[in-house]
Amino acid sequence: MSFVSVRDTPPTNGQSGPSADSGPSADSGPSAQSGASAQSTPNPTSPGDKNTPTTVATDDGASVGPLDMPPNAEEQRQLRERFYNATIIDRIDITDDLAKFRIRPDNGIPAFDPGQYVALGLGNWEPRLLGTQPEDVPINKARKIVRRAYSISCPMLDEEGNLATQDSVDYLEFYITLVRRGATAVSKPPALTPRLFGKSVGDRIVLEKKIVGKYKLGNYEPDDTMLFLGTGTGEAPHNAMAAKLLATGHRGRIIIATSVRYRHDCAYINEHRVLMRQYPNYLYLPMTTREPENLQPDHPQFVGKQYLQAMFTSGKLSELAEDPLDPAHTHVYLCGNPDMIGYIAPGAEAPENPGMLPLLRAAGFRDDVQEHHAGTIRFEKYW
Repeated sequence: MSFVSVRDTPPTNGQSGPSADSGPSADSGPSAQSGASAQSTPNPTSPGDKNTPTTVATDDGASVGPLDMPPNAEEQRQLRERFYNATIIDRIDITDDLAKFRIRPDNGIPAFDPGQYVALGLGNWEPRLLGTQPEDVPINKARKIVRRAYSISCPMLDEEGNLATQDSVDYLEFYITLVRRGATAVSKPPALTPRLFGKSVGDRIVLEKKIVGKYKLGNYEPDDTMLFLGTGTGEAPHNAMAAKLLATGHRGRIIIATSVRYRHDCAYINEHRVLMRQYPNYLYLPMTTREPENLQPDHPQFVGKQYLQAMFTSGKLSELAEDPLDPAHTHVYLCGNPDMIGYIAPGAEAPENPGMLPLLRAAGFRDDVQEHHAGTIRFEKYW
């Protein structure tokens, strides 16, 4: 049996576009760390007898079960003990499909920058949450780990209500959406989150040792405006970045604008409100697309669907931010739904509804730069 870790893969953030936990890449176990696979050696009970089922060798030499059958309870226990290296120390459920997971690795947390990501993993033998798409795991994958990369978020506040950065706690916080089924009828079932959302405080998990990613703050001046645009759980790295800026005394405006379907999808809204009272230069703008005021023109507070693209081009985003969002003084960060980001691969046709990248370029921002400075767009590529 072998456990594989495949090629480096950007984090999964956002609530739509490519499924947050489905498709070929998810089922093959994307990992933020590639490298040698951890392996154990099968132990045939009788190498010369083809009719004798191959069994798994345990550390003490005892046979647990045949490799042509799913791992039994004892083998599962041993697999977890051998490969799981972190513990879920807290789980904060926001909705049935949205939660914060706080995970503490066994051997401490390596230094890393806000905005980076790491892969989480669980064994294919783990049970799936009821109500999610069934999955037929081939027997040759029954003992493998499925991995998925996620940006690291930040608690933002400690128990006393003061600013908490990611390096002030001894755990990693993740902001994750449960993906119940594939995006289309022919999509493969989501592999990780239906297993993860069945886990509770005290349960064990795989957390890759290497934290990676180029989506970082970069270079900026103390008075620059820092504009973070995200959808859904794409807010996660922005929380970590904003907390660092506040902790290090950034003087310029720090603005996080997040577009979600419903207000209850803003899992950190209370933390943002506290920080806005504590830091006059900090602003959180939650935007929705499916509340009554988004859909009903006769609603007394009708605002229409608050997509970031429309908010930017109409000037409404600048108005709410009380900032001109001038490229001469503003840095822009994009994370979440690929349709919002709007990256177009070379040779591909432009979509009918452009994302933020072409809109920002038209407004004077640039992403084709070697050095970060005001007027720069930074985003994570998922393709």
